[in-house]
Amino acid sequence: MALSVLIAPDKFKGTLTAPQAARAIARGWKAARPKDRLTLLPISDGGDGFGPLLAKLMRAKGRVTTSCDAAHNDIRANWWFRGESRTAIIESAKVVGLAMLRRPERNPMRLDSMGMGWLMNRCSRPGRSRQKTARHAIIGIGGSATNDGGFGMAVGLGWRFLDATGKEIARWPHLSCLKKIVPPEPENPMACLLEKVTVAVDVQNSLLGRNGCARVYGPQKGLRTRDMPKAEAALTRLAEVWESQTGEDAAGLAGAGAAGGLGFGLHCFAGAEIRPGFEIFAEAAGLAGLIKKADLIITGEGAMDRQTVMGKGVGELAKLARDHDCSCIGLAGQLEDALGLKELFLYCDALTRLTTMADAEAKPGHWLARLARNTAERLEANGSPTTVI
Repeated sequence: MALSVLIAPDKFKGTLTAPQAARAIARGWKAARPKDRLTLLPISDGGDGFGPLLAKLMRAKGRVTTSCDAAHNDIRANWWFRGESRTAIIESAKVVGLAMLRRPERNPMRLDSMGMGWLMNRCSRPGRSRQKTARHAIIGIGGSATNDGGFGMAVGLGWRFLDATGKEIARWPHLSCLKKIVPPEPENPMACLLEKVTVAVDVQNSLLGRNGCARVYGPQKGLRTRDMPKAEAALTRLAEVWESQTGEDAAGLAGAGAAGGLGFGLHCFAGAEIRPGFEIFAEAAGLAGLIKKADLIITGEGAMDRQTVMGKGVGELAKLARDHDCSCIGLAGQLEDALGLKELFLYCDALTRLTTMADAEAKPGHWLARLARNTAERLEANGSPTTVI
C-alpha cells in the first residue's frame, strides 16, 4: 500500500543542512518504496538554518547589511525581508555565529553580540523607501559564539552600562561592577526603531545557575572552567541591576539563557517576546495541516537523546504527530537513550549503527540515504506504519 510520507528533518549539525538531510532521506526511501508519495519539509527550531527556512515559507527576500561578527571583524550579514508585513528575519548564527570564527578567536570572554545590535538598527532605519524598512523582526538565536547576556547587542543599540564611578563598561566580563543601566535617548541614531521583536529560541534554559547559559553551553563555545565564576558573576549582576531598575526578574524566563543569554538581552533591551522557534516555524509552515494528510512522518537530526524530547524541534514534531495519531520515525547521526524516545517515536535508528562515526561524518548524505532505505525496507516487510518496525 502506497503511503503519504512527510519527510521533515532538522539539520545534522556540522554535516548536513536540513534540506540536504531531507533530500538524502527521500532518496533512500524512494529506492525501497517508489510508490510512496513524499513531501519534503526541512524544519528548524530556531537554531542554525532557521533564517533561510523561515524566509522561504514567508516568501521573504534576501538582504545584505554591513555589521560585525562576535570578534568585531567587519562582515556583510545576510538577513531577509518580507515587504508586505515589513518583517525582518534574522539569524544570529549568520551575524555572531560560532562557525563564523577562526578557532583562535573562539573565546567567549572576548566576544560579544554587538553585531546583532548593528543589524537590528540598520534594518529598522528609514532608507530611500519607508516600505523597505522593517517594523517587526523575527530573530532565531541558535548557534551564537557569545555568552554576554546580550550586552554587546544592547551597546550596539545605544544602551549604556555604568559602574559605580559613572564610567561606561566596555566589555561584558566587567559587568560584575555594573551599577546602572541607561537606555538610549529616542533621538539616538543607534537606537532600534523596530516596533515588535520576536525571539525564536531552540532551548528553554534560564540565564543563570546550573541550567544557565554559561554552565550548560559555555564549554561548547570555548568557555574555560577557570572563567566560569567570572562569567556567572557578570551575568548575575546584569540581571540584578535590571531587576532593581525595572522590577522584572527576566533571568528566570524560559529561553533567557538561549544563545549565551541573547534571549535575555533581546527581551530586556529590545522588548522582545521569547517564543519556541519550532512553534514559529510550525505556524508558518502550516505543519498541523500537513500532518493530518500524512500516513507517516520521518524526522531526525545529528544527535537524538533525552534533550530531543525536551523542547527540540524533532521532539516537538513527534509530539504533534502523536497528537494527530500519526506514526513518527526518527533517524539520527547518533542515538542515545533510545528507551526515552520510545514514547514519541515508532522507531529510531542511527548512522553509527551502519558505520563508524568518522565515516558517517565524511559521507553523511550517503549513509543517511542508506539508513532511510533500510528503514523503508523493514516497513515494506512489516506492511504497516502503525506497528513497531
